[in-house]
Amino acid sequence: MKVKTILVSQPEPKVENSPYFELQQKHKIKIDFRPFIHIEGVSAKEIRLQKIDLNNYSAIILTSRNAVDHFFRVAEEMRFKIPEGLKYFCQSEAVAFYLQKYVVYRKRKIYVGAKDFADLSPLIKKYKDEKFLLPASDQLNADAPITLDNLKVDWTQATFYRTVMSDLSDLADVYYDVLAFFSPTGIKSLYKNFPDFQQNNTRIAVFGSTTQKEALDHGLRVDIMAPAPGTPSMTMALEKYVSEANKGK
Repeated sequence: MKVKTILVSQPEPKVENSPYFELQQKHKIKIDFRPFIHIEGVSAKEIRLQKIDLNNYSAIILTSRNAVDHFFRVAEEMRFKIPEGLKYFCQSEAVAFYLQKYVVYRKRKIYVGAKDFADLSPLIKKYKDEKFLLPASDQLNADAPITLDNLKVDWTQATFYRTVMSDLSDLADVYYDVLAFFSPTGIKSLYKNFPDFQQNNTRIAVFGSTTQKEALDHGLRVDIMAPAPGTPSMTMALEKYVSEANKGK
């Protein structure tokens, strides 16, 4: 069956040269964007209830842009003056670059991992006497706690923000040929909003094995998988599928 419409369960890209827009123009299809989940910050009061005092930590571990935003939001809400000697351990270059939104880079002690959380291990081990705070979401991947426990460092995890399912009731009577998901929570949001969802001819695209598992656990048929050999990104996987499905269009 040919593909004419795709719903991507993420915010619309802010860059003009997004591969999604190229895909849309190349195949003359309609691509809509709608986040199935969103992030909500945890209040300073709730963080205090977690027995978190920012004065107690000499190093912050930042795993995402959301972690950066919400750490500095909470610090401001708590009227905490961030010391210049505070060390920042960033999971990737993208996170470290984003940190510049809040701090003067050259004046801070910033340590950057390659990509995965485990890549931070040698850096954290080098400063094992620090007291580490990991501001995270309520759905933190298990690799972070496992890595930190194995390093035997003094660290604390705190929930600074939550992943919340969005209200999608306005999509009740809207049909798309393809639905693209990027997290297990996105699949859960689909069923929270539409408990009686029937896949029928809708193609399901998923990114990552955990998202795939969630889809299969709900009885969905996964038609498009990324990353996969030759298609490391969702847009490349969609491009390949649409090209084959729309042959002779």
